[in-house]
Amino acid sequence: MTTAQKLRCQVTRLVDHGEHVYTLDLRPERLAPRFRPGQFLHLALDEYDPSGFWPESRVFSIASAPTQRDLLRISYSVRGRFTARMERELAEGKHVWVKLPYGEFIIEDATDIVLFAGGTGITAFTAFLDGLTPAFHHAVTLAYGARTAELLIYRDLVAARAALIPTLRACYLVERGELAPGATIGRLSVDAVWPHIAAPDQATYYLSGPPAMVKTLTADLRGRGIADGAIRIDAWE
Repeated sequence: MTTAQKLRCQVTRLVDHGEHVYTLDLRPERLAPRFRPGQFLHLALDEYDPSGFWPESRVFSIASAPTQRDLLRISYSVRGRFTARMERELAEGKHVWVKLPYGEFIIEDATDIVLFAGGTGITAFTAFLDGLTPAFHHAVTLAYGARTAELLIYRDLVAARAALIPTLRACYLVERGELAPGATIGRLSVDAVWPHIAAPDQATYYLSGPPAMVKTLTADLRGRGIADGAIRIDAWE
């Protein structure tokens, strides 16, 4: 198991996607430790003194590829005091502290896979998707939902991988506004995706997004006879 490390990072790129949704590229002071797709980091805005305590922080899924150890990418939506402070204070050139890796939300390749991603919850899956090869033999169904088409912020990555991976199928849902190509209007739901799952009772389901969304999806999956052991959850606030 990789030992967690604390790293000072510089914000090298900040993208404002609108509606208080942002992506940050962070350049660590040295190569980041190795991590597995689906793991997360703790981000702190205040300076860290190694002789003292770790400052207040929040967890974010690592959206960048594990092979790219000179870059750490996260995306976030402003929800609460800490992310509101991030929105106010962060800019390109600013420094933050991170510690990583953490988490066991690891996608296993023993069964067909169904991924439910709500908003920036997609970041729990981007490293996995980026690492897929055409030789991957299990079916992967991604249901990716957001408030608007503009907030499907990793849609280009998903589309590029789907074009190369025969077993990967992506479904996009947006709640309002103009549609992106291939998207439909509606909230992310089990009903919207179920017809696209070839063998629902043989798949493992991975859910990432706001807790209310995850709770609803979990209840719907259980209602369709999916066992708790086949439902993996990465809920965030």
